[in-house]
Amino acid sequence: MANILVVDDEMGIRELLSEILGDEGHVVATAENAQQARELRAAAKPDLVLLDIWMPDTDGVTLLKEWQRDGLLTMPVIMMSGHATIDTAVEATRIGALNFLEKPISLQKLLKAVQQGISRGQEVTRVAAIPVRAPIASIDPHHLANDKNLPPATGIAYQQSIPASLMSADTQFFTASFELPLREARDAFERAYFEHHLGQEGGSMTRVAEKTGLERTHLYRKLKQLGVEPGKIAKKGI
Repeated sequence: MANILVVDDEMGIRELLSEILGDEGHVVATAENAQQARELRAAAKPDLVLLDIWMPDTDGVTLLKEWQRDGLLTMPVIMMSGHATIDTAVEATRIGALNFLEKPISLQKLLKAVQQGISRGQEVTRVAAIPVRAPIASIDPHHLANDKNLPPATGIAYQQSIPASLMSADTQFFTASFELPLREARDAFERAYFEHHLGQEGGSMTRVAEKTGLERTHLYRKLKQLGVEPGKIAKKGI
């Protein structure tokens, strides 16, 4: 069971989603505009948000940017729209949206996206609860040399306190730079994350989508946004 916030200016859609998700055992709150969404986000701290893009006062993408800017994007957000373009969907995922559902939304796609969103939120919560060890003294020059976004002078390698069973030998360290803006640091991590899984799965988009919990369409958009080319990675055997 999860606390879900549905934000949509159409009453029929709010009622329908509330009924469907309620039947699945979730606690659902609804908002018809951005202002109500802000208030409910502050009061209820939802586990997941279903956010419509086109709304009369403040559109969903603007609200998503606001939450991201203010450090309030602490829960998975799934965008919804019947008129949005691919560029809009890419922008939303770049800001931080987990998924994008095109209206009319099928029951199967809705429940699958909601389950993925809840699972992702739980993963983030678990990772946040894991203590991170102090920075180790050595810097991995191989990783720094291969990532142009990470200046060698500022890169620091961290060893995460994650069970060894969950990590392969080549993923024991994650290299990051504190000099990067948050968005660039996140993009660098996501790029490395997807390149790793594409290499592991031989460039298979189907297997990577299943492994990462993303729909193929969303995965394609994400890779395009990050500048990751699956074909080249498969040939290199990264």
